[in-house]
Amino acid sequence: MNQDWERRWGHNLLVGAALAASLAAPLAAAGADGGVTGTVTVTGGRTNADVVVSLVAPGLTLAPPPKPVEIDQQGLVFRPHVVAVVQGTTVRFLNNDQEDHNVYSPEGGYNLGTWPAGQVRDQLFDRPGTYTQLCRIHVDMEAFVVVLDTPYFAVTDSTGRFEITGVAPGTYTLTTWGRRLKRVERPVTITAGAPVTVDLTLGR
Repeated sequence: MNQDWERRWGHNLLVGAALAASLAAPLAAAGADGGVTGTVTVTGGRTNADVVVSLVAPGLTLAPPPKPVEIDQQGLVFRPHVVAVVQGTTVRFLNNDQEDHNVYSPEGGYNLGTWPAGQVRDQLFDRPGTYTQLCRIHVDMEAFVVVLDTPYFAVTDSTGRFEITGVAPGTYTLTTWGRRLKRVERPVTITAGAPVTVDLTLGR
């Protein structure tokens, strides 16, 4: 009787250990990635927002999102002003104004036409680059779609903060894009579970 109980107890310990190991494995894998955080300061009294920070390295796997990234038109303004996407992403342009809008891009060579409130237009961005978005009806409207050939990027918020997470360990080139700002490039080395802090100053 005691031997039978001991065998069952030992079996349960083995099963419990195997289960714990199986649960710990994905957690360890998830923690194997690192990241980059920091602040971008733009000189000359300009806003610190809308600067694209990315990590470039050859051979990175690109996976466009399954759903379109959205840019709205509200109050005669593109929202958000700057969107960064991975190559192969579809951007959906909405119109939530009570008047017609048009979207075209000189660099992209496309014109999505003019459409009323409540309708949308989609555009596939399959080549890296920076694409200005304009409206032929409202000439003051302007936005930018920055298409990247890397899965690691972020856009700074109003304070200049950015955070790139889920970065596989390795050495990358950190680079920036900002409208009418000089590009900055800097090597960074990412290690597992140890975010790197990078603070940058950008000017014209």
